[in-house]
Amino acid sequence: METKQFVTTMDAILTRIEKARLGVSGHHIVKIVAASKSATPQMIEAMYNIGQRCFGENKIQDMSEKVHALAHLPLEWHFIGRLQTNKINQLIDLDPFLMHSLSSLELAQELDKRLHVKNKQMNALLQINSAYEEQKAGVLPEEALEIYEQISLTCKNIQLKGVMSIGAHSEDTQLIQKSFETTHTLFESLQSKGAKYCSMGMSNDFELAIACGANMIRLGSILFK
Repeated sequence: METKQFVTTMDAILTRIEKARLGVSGHHIVKIVAASKSATPQMIEAMYNIGQRCFGENKIQDMSEKVHALAHLPLEWHFIGRLQTNKINQLIDLDPFLMHSLSSLELAQELDKRLHVKNKQMNALLQINSAYEEQKAGVLPEEALEIYEQISLTCKNIQLKGVMSIGAHSEDTQLIQKSFETTHTLFESLQSKGAKYCSMGMSNDFELAIACGANMIRLGSILFK
């Protein structure tokens, strides 16, 4: 029953993504990261069975449990939550495909230090606080290009792959759109430096994010009802 339910849900979502994607360009590709914090390993496996491969977790402990429970499947794990410095070593050991929430130069330097000790590398996105909201982590847009450059130059064990942001926490569509456009403008400036992913858009605003240029979206509640 679960797999059947996911097929129906996913079909409806893919139809919406396709419409938004084609509004940008027939060549625009959008990758879905299934934000699985509310999902059991069984639900993730059901999603895998209908073709979903990328899953994102907000908490290191939950991620660790699911990575180990589902080690028999070739899943692509993303870390999409706020990273505390005391959890850095655990994240490194989980070897995520992509860490979305590199929110400051200080965090990057601490992560780089630990990666160096463990002789590991990590792909990451610089988190942009494009809505200028105090409760959100991330670098301010006007500092983003310089910080991206500094991380690229000084943190040799981190491979920056682009940017991530969370849309403005507002009912005002124009405000949300403005925050997405700000992030995407930075992404365009960074493509010459190898930026590949513009991760923005969640269950309640992913179509707007795609219209503004997102090529990676993080969907949770809409998938795992």
